[in-house]
Amino acid sequence: MPTSISAVPAPPPAHRKTAARVALFDLPEASAQMVTECFRQSGIETVSLARADAARLQHEKFEACVLSLEQEAGSIIALARGSASNSRIIIYGLGGTAQEAMRYSKLCLNAVFQEPLERSAAMKLVRSTRMLVLHEFRRYVRIPVMTEVAIALADGDRTTATSQEISSGGMSLKGHHAPELGSLVEVSFSLLTLPRVWVRGQVTWKKANKSFGIRFDVTDERRQRLRDWIVAYLEA
Repeated sequence: MPTSISAVPAPPPAHRKTAARVALFDLPEASAQMVTECFRQSGIETVSLARADAARLQHEKFEACVLSLEQEAGSIIALARGSASNSRIIIYGLGGTAQEAMRYSKLCLNAVFQEPLERSAAMKLVRSTRMLVLHEFRRYVRIPVMTEVAIALADGDRTTATSQEISSGGMSLKGHHAPELGSLVEVSFSLLTLPRVWVRGQVTWKKANKSFGIRFDVTDERRQRLRDWIVAYLEA
């Protein structure tokens, strides 16, 4: 005698996770194609937008955006930073000089694609920042951000450099005059929602391309302000 088998409802279909999206603002066609391919290889979608579409940043979520620094980029960056949806968006500049990039340092410009674009360099930049774009923060503790950093050396000399990455333990920078290896320094800088902070540290590495690294003094209690900012940045 056949046995009746109760129908078991099929499990609901799995919902595909929405891909991270990067807005490309008025990029030249060749640049847009290369940047799109670099992000695509990291599993990140790109959306081409005109400057006239910038208002979408106020109500539509994007994980990152790329825009030319030779244009008046400040208004678009400010629009994104002032939006509840995109206040922590990862912002890439395209081209422009170091001085042009520094115009937007208070708005936390994160990284720059140098022109003329080279595929290997563009891919390296995307891979080094993809964890932030994909919100995989537990595996990525360094924040790529470009801001002007004032450096005071123990002998009284002073210089400035541009930050490349910042963490609660130290920072990497690039400047015209890299301090000597082992130099004791005090750095000061400000970020989007972090008023100027001062932290003691030591130069622990330097390269021929004038980039160098500073490890913060673990006994300097002023580091806590930076640590709190990083936690808030990642959790926003």
